[in-house]
Amino acid sequence: MSKNAAGARTGSEQALALYQELRGAPGDSFDQVARRLDLTDEESARCCAELAALGLIDTVCPPMPDTDDAAHRLPVPVGPAPTGPAPTVIAPDVALLRLLQHERERLESRLAETSRAHATLETLAGPFLRAGMEPGSEVEVEIVDDPARIRRELAEVTHTVKSSVHSMLTGSVRREEMPEELARDRERVARGVVVQAMYSHRVGQVPEMVQHLAERTALGVEVRLSPVVPMNMVLADDNFALLPSDSRDPDAAAILARGSGLVRSYRALYEYCWHAATPYGHEERPEHGGDGVTEQQRAALRMLASGIKDEQVARNLGVSLRTVSRLISEVMQELGAASRFEAGVKAARLGLLDGESYES
Repeated sequence: MSKNAAGARTGSEQALALYQELRGAPGDSFDQVARRLDLTDEESARCCAELAALGLIDTVCPPMPDTDDAAHRLPVPVGPAPTGPAPTVIAPDVALLRLLQHERERLESRLAETSRAHATLETLAGPFLRAGMEPGSEVEVEIVDDPARIRRELAEVTHTVKSSVHSMLTGSVRREEMPEELARDRERVARGVVVQAMYSHRVGQVPEMVQHLAERTALGVEVRLSPVVPMNMVLADDNFALLPSDSRDPDAAAILARGSGLVRSYRALYEYCWHAATPYGHEERPEHGGDGVTEQQRAALRMLASGIKDEQVARNLGVSLRTVSRLISEVMQELGAASRFEAGVKAARLGLLDGESYES
């Protein structure tokens, strides 16, 4: 590659050119390759930071030069390239798997915090609540199993909320409740309240919900769709929370919680899920295929996605190792995937990995 070939590129294209050059010359140092591509110190530092953030190289990046100084710096004379240790270059699929694992660990950590908060709520909902809360208590928690009472609480929040309402819903809104929800949106937005709502990707494919979400968006509600919505939740002003007592049972009693100390932990979970979701109307085109995937193939996919080795998958399914390889090959062909990793990504987008989780 000529010295000016990468200089004509900008931003991420420079980083890509640098990465490809590093892979092609594994013994060269980062500085040697950067100079060979005629990158400035600022461009080199920026590309290094970008590649390191993506997990594509394992090295300590130099600090970014001061922008003003860099603008007036004289060109660096061409001379012998500085020597230094060659960076460890990570293959793209390995880097992506590491990033996914890191995000998975972050989500598991958040979910663990939520589980601990649920345990705290269960304790509070026991003898302490039955004995009655003391006036002026910082945190108030109550178990409510009356649907009419829950609707009254939501109506009261609509009229008293001052700054923000955040909600997530695992399923669709009942048809008879849609007009009431739109009325609440209209009243909140008119008062300058920020309203955010999160739903599962599947909900965005239900015709009635498509219309409802479009109407909410038109009123000024920020709507996002997520592949994973952990529970039903309504938060208001960081001081009110409506949560399920059992996230696995949609008909279970609800938990009403008041107090910023408790609600703040649920807000952190909500923010994490919100940033991982896609704004409504900007979703990627859904993947096609997967109609011919059998239950046995789906089970094998779910176990492999959970990190279980082929041998354990074979034992769990009661089949031979050769049969497991055949099942995965058939799935890859059905999904039009060139690798197991690509098959896993497509299967996740199609919802084929939904279902029971597996442990090795």
